[in-house]
Amino acid sequence: MSIKQQLRHFVLTNYLFTEDESRLGDSQSLMQSGAMDSTGILELIMFLEEQFGIKVNDDEMVPANLDSVDNAVAFVERKRAAQ
Repeated sequence: MSIKQQLRHFVLTNYLFTEDESRLGDSQSLMQSGAMDSTGILELIMFLEEQFGIKVNDDEMVPANLDSVDNAVAFVERKRAAQ
């Protein structure tokens, strides 16, 4: 499974309680759409760290990195490339 597929599955099943792919747009804001709150973002960070072997630093916990599937995928890819 690709990073995007794993991330979409995580959000869909844990926060939207569905497997209906149409319920989540890749560029949709997770916070503004109500899919996640601040606690959900922390859980997302834990998932990214455990699943993809990256470390999310405090200064990286910003919407530009984590507030959509597309942003999170790009962030994970950048972090893995830098390792």
